[in-house]
Amino acid sequence: MTTQRPLGRSGGELVPRLPEQGYAPEHVARRRAWVEERTGGRLDLVGRTALSTEAMRGNVENPVGAAQVPLGVAGPLAVRGEHADGVFYVPLATTEGALVRSYERGMVAITRAGGATVRLLADENRVCPVFLFDDVAAAVEFAARLPEWEADLRREAESGTRHGRLLRVEPRVLGRRVVLTFAWSTGDAHGMNLLVAGSDRACRWLAGRVGRPFHVFSGMSSEKRASGALLAGGKGKGVTAGVHLPRRVVAAVLNTTAEALAAVWHDTVLGHLAAAALGYNGHYANGLAALFIACGQDVANLANCAVGITDLEALPEGDVHASVTLPSLTVATVGGGTGKGTARECLEMLGCAGDGRAPKLAEIVAATLLAGELSMGAAIASGELAAAHEAYGRNRPPEDRP
Repeated sequence: MTTQRPLGRSGGELVPRLPEQGYAPEHVARRRAWVEERTGGRLDLVGRTALSTEAMRGNVENPVGAAQVPLGVAGPLAVRGEHADGVFYVPLATTEGALVRSYERGMVAITRAGGATVRLLADENRVCPVFLFDDVAAAVEFAARLPEWEADLRREAESGTRHGRLLRVEPRVLGRRVVLTFAWSTGDAHGMNLLVAGSDRACRWLAGRVGRPFHVFSGMSSEKRASGALLAGGKGKGVTAGVHLPRRVVAAVLNTTAEALAAVWHDTVLGHLAAAALGYNGHYANGLAALFIACGQDVANLANCAVGITDLEALPEGDVHASVTLPSLTVATVGGGTGKGTARECLEMLGCAGDGRAPKLAEIVAATLLAGELSMGAAIASGELAAAHEAYGRNRPPEDRP
C-alpha cells in the first residue's frame, strides 16, 4: 500500500488516503490492517462492528471499525413533561460501575413519588463572530446601526438552510471589537454546522457593507467549553425538572432523611463556592456522558451542558423537594450520529428518534439527571458512597471482592 511521506522528526506516517469510496468494507479493512502493521496492535474487536461502514461517511474520517461501550438500562422513570409524559427506560453507555444502579435508584424514588415535573424554558443555539474596527467610536457606531441591517442579515443567514431560523443578532462592544451573537432555532438538530455556515454568510454580507474584517468564532458562544455565561441560557435547550418526595420514599428508597440531604446540599454548596465552580451539581457529567454516548449525541457538548444548578430542600413532615435546572442543554434527534446504528435504537427505546422529538429528549435528560443527583446526595448523606462503588464499581474477580 502506498503511504505518504513521514511527518516531521517523529517519523510518523499519514494514514493512507484510499479512494473516495474509502468507506466500503474492503477499504476499511485495508486501513485497519495498515494501522495494525505500523502499531503492532490488534484491532479484531474494532473490526467486528455491526455498523455499516458506508453509513459512517460524514461522521468520521479514516474509519477502521467502531469502539464498543457497555450499555445498561435504568428505570422506570416517570416523567410529567409537556413533551415527555410517561414512564421511560433510559439507556446509559458507560464503563463506570455503580453508575447505572445509582441512577436507577433515583429514578425509582422519583417514580414512586408520582414522577418528575419537567418544563422546557428555552430552545435556541448561538454562534458569536467578532468584527474589528479602527477605534472604539467606530465599533460603537457599528453596533448602533446593526438593527437597520436585520432583515438583510436574516435573508443571508437563512438562504442556505431549510431548517435553521435566525431569531436575532445582538452586538456586544469590547473595545474596538464587536462580538455579534447570532441566536438561532435549529429544530431537532444540534445544528452547529448550519449555524456556522449561516452566520458566516451573514457576516460576509456585513463585511462587504462596512468594509471590516471578521472571525466567525470569538469564543463567546461557549460551544464545547464551560463558562459563566451558560447559566443565563441561550446555548441549546433550557430545561428544569423537579420532584416532591414524601418522607416514606426518602427513607425507603434513598435510605436517608430530608434533614440529612439538606445538610449535604449545604456543605457541598460551600465547597462549590470555595472552588469558584460554575453552577452547582453533584455529577451531571456522569448521566450526560452515558446518555450522549448511548444516543449518538455530540459528547464534547458535555462541557457546556453540565453547567447548571441542583437544589435540595427539606420540607415540613420530612418531605424533600429536589430540582435541577439545565440552562444550556444541547441535544438532537436528527442529524449527526443520531440516525445510525445503536444510537438510533436507543433513541427509539425512548420514543425520541426523528423529527419533532428533541424537546422530549431534553425533558427525559433533565429527569434522568435529577435522579442521579438524588441518588448521589443520598449516598453521601447515608455514608454509602464508597461502599456502593466497592460493591458495583470494581472490575475484579469475585474471589478478590470483600
